[in-house]
Amino acid sequence: MSIIILLASVVGGIFLSAQSSINGAFSKKAGTYESTFLTFITGALILAVVILFFGNGDLLAILEAPKWQLSAVWFGVGYLFLTIIAVPKIGIIATSISTVIGQLSMGILIDHFGWFGGVQVSFDTNRFIAIILMLIALRLIYLANMKTRTPLENPSIES
Repeated sequence: MSIIILLASVVGGIFLSAQSSINGAFSKKAGTYESTFLTFITGALILAVVILFFGNGDLLAILEAPKWQLSAVWFGVGYLFLTIIAVPKIGIIATSISTVIGQLSMGILIDHFGWFGGVQVSFDTNRFIAIILMLIALRLIYLANMKTRTPLENPSIES
């Protein structure tokens, strides 16, 4: 089962990169806010149908959740919005590795302090080195992007 979850996560990462690239191109035509809106409204409609037919929870339990837990929705909107802004300017790989560095850095803090009811995992030298290596990778990727950068245009896809 673990291998299936791992593969599903890889596929999710593939979807995120594809979505980021497409949204970046779409935002040039329709606008950043509009691209973000379209993504979330489409997702909401699809999930409404899924909940209608397959949901087994209590949708009204949302109203009973602690207010701080509801703040997570803003993080998802912020992530998508900032990604749509970043992709056309710095490219998919630089945006993706920046996102991963942000995720892992925050994850290290959350783990270290055990925030949000998570397991407490102490910050150590290996984790510090991992972040430093990713920052170096980001720098190398960004520099390579600046040397070979071409505008995000592909006539065969845009039509």
